[in-house]
Amino acid sequence: MTTRRDAVHDTLRKNEGFRSAQDVYAEMRLHGAKIGLTTVYRALQALADGGKVDVLRTDDGESVYRACATDSHHHHLVCRQCGHTVEVAGPAVERWAEMVGSEHGFTGITHTVEVFGTCSSCSQPARTG
Repeated sequence: MTTRRDAVHDTLRKNEGFRSAQDVYAEMRLHGAKIGLTTVYRALQALADGGKVDVLRTDDGESVYRACATDSHHHHLVCRQCGHTVEVAGPAVERWAEMVGSEHGFTGITHTVEVFGTCSSCSQPARTG
């Protein structure tokens, strides 16, 4: 990896949740990094292409990024309220995607599955004094 790509990856690894390119850029600049927003976007794309970061599309279409906790193929459960994310395996989804692709004559099947909901912490009613 390049030095700038390493720096972007390090910034993501310091945070649990998904972050936008603008968030990563702002945090890096805040800590004195001399990096441009375009460079951050390019680094994030290269990291995503290399399987080093996960990418989600928010409801408004923005891409957000997070350092992968695992190198294996996985899916995500994402809390709509706080952004807490859990990486999960989906063997049934893998079989289904291959079957559907095969039925239609497709090869080289890839897919992305994100499941959104509300985590247990956000689901609990707030306690009052």
